[in-house]
Order: sequence, then structure tokens, then C-alpha cells
Amino acid sequence: MASDIQDLTVQYEEDGIVIVKEEDKFILSKGAWTTIIFRYRQWDRKKEEYGPDRYTIRRYRKIKGDYIQQSKFNISSNDQAIKIVEVLKRWTGESDV
Repeated sequence: MASDIQDLTVQYEEDGIVIVKEEDKFILSKGAWTTIIFRYRQWDRKKEEYGPDRYTIRRYRKIKGDYIQQSKFNISSNDQAIKIVEVLKRWTGESDV
């Protein structure tokens, strides 16, 4: 658990190997309910290298001073990420499409 928003991460280590490597994060909203989008890469044990970028959106709720994950949405591919961006741009009037 983390009490500071900057300490929230998806990075995960197992047996001395970083299995989930956080590449970047962007805080979408702050407060009692916090939303963060993370860019990360996962270790491929067979290839012994990190795979392609992946994305996840996490919602945290601050309870008794600590942020607790409440929900998550994993974006399954770059193609899905691009589609989400395109739709949001269209819905918000930011796109000519």
C-alpha cells in the first residue's frame, strides 16, 4: 500500500527479476479517488526480454491514509489504444474525423 500518490506503481519484481517494468505513468485525477494510466512492459521468460508496450488504467481510493486499488482496465494492444484515442477525440470534438 502507498500513502503518497507518487509511490503508486504497477512495477512488480519476482525472484530478483522485474516482471512488470513501469515505463511511464500519468495521473489523470487526484483526490480521495485517483485515476492513473500506466505504460509498462512485461518480461518474457522464454525470450528473456521485455515485450511490447502495454497500458493499464487503475483507480485507487484513499482509505485511512493509504491508496487501495479499486479497479483496473487493461488495454490489450496498441491497436486498441489507438482506437480508444480516436473515439475520445471524436467525442470531445478534438478530431476532424
